[in-house]
Amino acid sequence: MTDTTASRLPLRKLALRGLAAGLLAGGASAIGFGALAGAQDLGGIVSNEPVSWSADNGQLQDRQNRVVLSGNVVIQQGNLRMTADRTTIAYTDAGTLRIQRINATGGVVVTRGDERARGDAAVYDFNRRVIILSGGVAINRGTDRLDGGRLVLDLNSGVTSVDGQGSRDSDGRVSGTFAVPEGN
Repeated sequence: MTDTTASRLPLRKLALRGLAAGLLAGGASAIGFGALAGAQDLGGIVSNEPVSWSADNGQLQDRQNRVVLSGNVVIQQGNLRMTADRTTIAYTDAGTLRIQRINATGGVVVTRGDERARGDAAVYDFNRRVIILSGGVAINRGTDRLDGGRLVLDLNSGVTSVDGQGSRDSDGRVSGTFAVPEGN
């Protein structure tokens, strides 16, 4: 690329290329992206809070509008935290960067307050405002536990659903244990 070509590139493209160079140089990195406009504070998650991340390795694929992270990945949005072995963050770039979707694989753990859910893979769809965790899902809240195959957290309605498809239970069913208050 010549100096004149570089000067013609939009500033955000230059910034993205600089980010890519920094990521490829190694080390953990963190960046905030703006999420969708319009606050959703359902289920304790405010979906318009910035998303920050860190990882052992990162690769910016600006032609595909995605960031691929691997090794001890941590995604944070407000009080929601997701950890995984690998994630792909897809975004649009129409003047400002906007996250569209996060795909996570490998020992995915999602925590929010005292709730903890884990599974083999997760998808956080910012457009539909849905988080899906799949593959041997286990959810813990205090001493309560729920096991299933797939969890769907709908941020629009605040409803969390669990089904048995893909569960580690041989019957493919949802199962759990709930604490019972002690009687006086």
